[in-house]
Amino acid sequence: MVGWEVSVRHGWVFLLATFVLTTTCTSGNTPDTLRFWAFGREGEVVAQLVRDFEREHPGVHVRVQQIPWSAAHEKLLTAHVGGALPDMAAMGNTWVPEMVTLGALAPLDSLVRQSSDMDSTGHFPGIWATNVVDGGLYGIPWYVDTRVLFYRRDILARAGYTRMPETWPEWREAMRAITRVMGPRHYAIYLPVNEWPPQVILGLQQGSPLVTPEGYGAFADSSFTRAFAFLVSLYRDGLAPPVSNTEVANLYQEFARGTFAMYITGPWNIGEFRRRLPAAMQQAWTTAPLPGPTGPASGVSVAGGCSLVVFRGSRHRALAWELMRFLSRPDVQVRFYRLTGDLPARREAWRDTTLAGDREAQAFRIELDRAVPTPMIPEWEEVTTRIMDQTEAAVRGGASPATALEALDRDVNHLLERRRYLLARRAAGPSVPR
Repeated sequence: MVGWEVSVRHGWVFLLATFVLTTTCTSGNTPDTLRFWAFGREGEVVAQLVRDFEREHPGVHVRVQQIPWSAAHEKLLTAHVGGALPDMAAMGNTWVPEMVTLGALAPLDSLVRQSSDMDSTGHFPGIWATNVVDGGLYGIPWYVDTRVLFYRRDILARAGYTRMPETWPEWREAMRAITRVMGPRHYAIYLPVNEWPPQVILGLQQGSPLVTPEGYGAFADSSFTRAFAFLVSLYRDGLAPPVSNTEVANLYQEFARGTFAMYITGPWNIGEFRRRLPAAMQQAWTTAPLPGPTGPASGVSVAGGCSLVVFRGSRHRALAWELMRFLSRPDVQVRFYRLTGDLPARREAWRDTTLAGDREAQAFRIELDRAVPTPMIPEWEEVTTRIMDQTEAAVRGGASPATALEALDRDVNHLLERRRYLLARRAAGPSVPR
């Protein structure tokens, strides 16, 4: 039968016909079979959890399909075009706006109103907001992600600091002190030029919208310009090495050697640092919330993670909702954390001793209350690629910071041309036939 492949370029969706042998989405289904797609290792682990859901719902079968993250996005688009989407899925929350634009997701507002245990009050505000598109709710946070500082507290102590500073000026002075005590070829912080979160986080801390509601880049505006100047100065002043992450063979080894003392990264690295650093180093590092321009309240970070969604074409929405409620229960979320290390989306789960007594996890708990979403646009992942390109140009001397940001706005404005056209049509209202 005819299948479809989907390619996304510059916000446009191209459908390419291919001849493949497939089965229909209802093949082998019974009225009580729920199809659930989950990605990465989480897809393997959730299969263990749904067995308990099946025991609580006799006669119900959940068919979990585990898909590698590297293939997930294309598979979702292909299945949408071919009418082969499952009933529900776990989805990176930056993909939610794109799936809403394609008309693939079912709104969840009415279901939340009927379920007092599933409203926003039990979740982190910034994470919840990543699932709201044009005023409608299309996903429920499953596990959460943000970025904090991982740092060598022993090196910070040698530099004269008993705790991580909370403002940018103090943070910079601490970084200068670290480079003085550590000597040549040692740096205060590792900021790979081909990773976008640090630039975006600093911009958000300065109040930048990154992309305007009208669909234009806001990177050359004063708020992001201040953040970018701070970032570039860290390389210029020798506080950060001007390298990509492919130029550092083993970041854990270099962290242990003291080549750099700080790194902005996510919760998956708690487990990696504990596994990969020597036993003697385990008390020498910890985590801290990010400093802000003026203090803790301004020390925001990005709101990331994975959400549970129901597809518009599902004939089992009520059953899918029950599974979402089950996976959102605090006790199930704690169990999921123990199996995967993924941080719970529900606040109640953080009261469990497993998390409450985890020193490194607590920095994430603080930062999650400050997390804010990146622009809720389908083109966001393409925007991040342009951010990295222009950051590298500015850091490596290919362009001045001002020139790089002007080029970044031009690139983003081109990417969002289609979005502006659709916004203009929506604002004009339906055309009136003559």
